[in-house]
Amino acid sequence: MNGNAHKSAFVATGLMLFALFFGAGNLIFPAAMGQQAGSNVFTAMTGFLLTGAGLPLLGVIAVGYSGSRDVQDLASRVAPWYGVAFAVALYLSIGPLFAIPRTATVSFEIGVVPFLGEVSDSGKSGALVAFSIVFFALSYWLSLSPGKLVDRIGKILTPVLLVAITVLVGYAAFAPAGAPPAPAEAYAQGALTKGILDGYETMDALASLVFAIIVIEAVYAMGVSDKKQVLSLTARAGMVAAACLAVVYVFIAYMGATGVAAIGMQESGAAVLSKSAEHYFGGTGKVLLAVIVFLACLSTSVGLITACAEYFNRLLPKMSYQALVTVFTLVSLVIANFGLSAIIKFSIPVLMLLYPLTVAIIALAFLHNVFGGHRIVYACTIGATAVIALLDGWRTLHGMLGGAEDGLVMRIDGALKTALPLYASGLGWVLPALAGLVVGVVLAKGKKV
Repeated sequence: MNGNAHKSAFVATGLMLFALFFGAGNLIFPAAMGQQAGSNVFTAMTGFLLTGAGLPLLGVIAVGYSGSRDVQDLASRVAPWYGVAFAVALYLSIGPLFAIPRTATVSFEIGVVPFLGEVSDSGKSGALVAFSIVFFALSYWLSLSPGKLVDRIGKILTPVLLVAITVLVGYAAFAPAGAPPAPAEAYAQGALTKGILDGYETMDALASLVFAIIVIEAVYAMGVSDKKQVLSLTARAGMVAAACLAVVYVFIAYMGATGVAAIGMQESGAAVLSKSAEHYFGGTGKVLLAVIVFLACLSTSVGLITACAEYFNRLLPKMSYQALVTVFTLVSLVIANFGLSAIIKFSIPVLMLLYPLTVAIIALAFLHNVFGGHRIVYACTIGATAVIALLDGWRTLHGMLGGAEDGLVMRIDGALKTALPLYASGLGWVLPALAGLVVGVVLAKGKKV
């Protein structure tokens, strides 16, 4: 490929990657965070960008740099069984259990509900069923031909999506409704750390290990075979996607922060977006937002269904790709009809478990050559990280289900809040991970003696 062809290829691939990332959570979470962070919006947004844009970029580059076939191959450096367990948990989380159903419910809440007017709960439920059937029928059709993702998404859907987003958030940026309010309690102190944790909810760092394979395969399909060129194009495509994500996040969060003066505090990011669009553009704004949300969520749904079906086809070769697309589409359809609030609620404990493990494996992929790729280093680092990650997930689920305040997990939690730095802020896994890395390196060197 010549220089111009390379440039065109990585831009189209980068736009495809942005569209795959930019779905349900990428719209609602920065909007909600902007309202809550208020005058501390840019401090919180700095943290949000680290996990919402920076980590996905590192995840894409890490997979390309590692030369792994997929996330299972990368995670198997810890142990073969761990590779399968981690990959299955990750694919199911960003697939039919949480992320794919969320794309349909967010599309419905933002793009359809504002047009329903006064409707009963049963009427709204019926409308969700009808909408989700149409949404997943389109997702199913687009997912049957994964080789056409760049053309269908990178060259068609994404440019339309970016233009629509620019119109909405650009107007809000240059004509803010008012000054940001005082920050909510959670953002008054430690807004940076809270922003980091908010970025978890986009699930993009998890998805990056999956979408990276789609990007790499797209690069190979363009006729690029040199490994250095593949890594270069993959990294540059990741930079295009991360830059687009970062810009959109900043503008959406700013719109949320400055919009409080006009629309008041809202219960969810979906309501923030809907009422902001209506404030700035009236009825046209609701249509514009519906287009943005539908395109964003549809492209992400297609990418996730495709990625999940391709992985499980490799894991379970007796099941065809087409059959798996059907299964994942139908499961997602069923779960979507439990509603957005339920999906978000039950995803949080899983994210508290998987995110630290994902960050750790990304870091180890980059450090692989530094410590000689010894399995003991991978095992010690992931093992130490997993202890705190499991506790965080267990504690979050315990609280969500209304567990006793004096239960075992809460007693352990209380002790760690005073004994382990960063634990109280939700980043207690960082120091154990570093300690595990050091111990692993020492043990690896000891084997050589």
